[in-house]
Amino acid sequence: MTQTTEAAEQAPRTGKKRTRIHRAWFVAAVTFVTIIGAAAFRSLPGLLIDPLHEDFGWSRGTIGAAVSINLALYGLTAPFAAALMDRYGIRRVVAVALTVIAAGSGLTVWMTAAWQLLLCWGLLVGLGSGSMALAFAATVTNRWFTERRGLVTGILTAASASGQLIFLPVLSWMVDRHDWRPAAVTVALAALAVVPFVWLLLRDHPADVGLKPYGAKEFVPKPEPVPGAARRAVTVLFKAARTGPFWLLAGTFAICGASTNGLIQTHFVPAAHDHGMPITAAASLLAVIGVFDVVGTIASGWFTDRFDARRLLAVYYALRGISLLFLPMLLGPSVHPPMLFFIVFYGLDWVATVPPTVALCREHYGDDSAIVFGWVLASHQVGAALVAFVGGVVRDVFGEYDMIWYASGALCAAAALMALVIRRRPAAPVLAVA
Repeated sequence: MTQTTEAAEQAPRTGKKRTRIHRAWFVAAVTFVTIIGAAAFRSLPGLLIDPLHEDFGWSRGTIGAAVSINLALYGLTAPFAAALMDRYGIRRVVAVALTVIAAGSGLTVWMTAAWQLLLCWGLLVGLGSGSMALAFAATVTNRWFTERRGLVTGILTAASASGQLIFLPVLSWMVDRHDWRPAAVTVALAALAVVPFVWLLLRDHPADVGLKPYGAKEFVPKPEPVPGAARRAVTVLFKAARTGPFWLLAGTFAICGASTNGLIQTHFVPAAHDHGMPITAAASLLAVIGVFDVVGTIASGWFTDRFDARRLLAVYYALRGISLLFLPMLLGPSVHPPMLFFIVFYGLDWVATVPPTVALCREHYGDDSAIVFGWVLASHQVGAALVAFVGGVVRDVFGEYDMIWYASGALCAAAALMALVIRRRPAAPVLAVA
């Protein structure tokens, strides 16, 4: 008999009840660490544009195309990865994804042509990172929690920002003092280092360890593996595409990706460098965005458990759009108070949109919500990919980024209006018992 069992039997006799932390929180912690480790690859693209341009002579549009492929696959892979997790389990899919990320990042060290950048950083890292996308966090949350889902979604979403906070200063220092190659190797090693944690500590379902999901009243059996993962992902897409909320959620999230990953994460550092700011200083500002992103996303999860998700989205997009309209006036050779205010303000809003978007997917699509959110995330990354490429082209043609900042601010205003149009799902009627 284990010590835990003995303590449980002795508790009634002593009059003391021992409170145990639910296993769901440990699974959430492992997921958090996994996403942090995988976040290294998301910190690097913005730091590579200038070094690759100088090292190989490739245009910013060409480098932006590789980033675009990466961002697009990050989203397009997500719904299929969510379906594969239902078929083969979370651990296997995530472990393979991290290995593919490591291979893609590591192989860039030996590249000599632009097509190799498209293959390694675009295709391989894109496919691997897509399987580590927010659909992974949504799957874990849906399986292990019935209460505090908004809060947990916010915490897991913030993990990516935490990884950015950890890796951006380190990677920018490597790129500035040494070369981009040690930074690429660091990304590969960070992805590989997380694989043992995933394989040894992550569990696919509460039923695997004989537990109910956190907050559940009844035991939930583990569902049978779902065959035909690709077919299911496409079937869910066609089913969701016949509903209005899906297109509104996909449209707003596409603008979210365009104004974050595609714009700020990819082009902020080179844009600040154009105005005379050192790369390390610009990367540090991007890392500070990650600090406040953690606060903002967790707070957004707390708000989502308590307020109308549609109105939250409208507020988030409106504030983001206003901040982007002011950014061209703030860029300069040094860090000054108005720029710091932008960084704090924008950081709080960076991915605060995720918890209410996941909540609306859950409200409208139930058991298929993780896959639906995967498709909504795909639209996020398509928007990000488009702006990552267009931003590079705009810089090549006009010699500055101002046009892309203003356009993204206007798109955010449109997203705020779209969020308010999303209808609420009618509550299921409660039948009176005679």
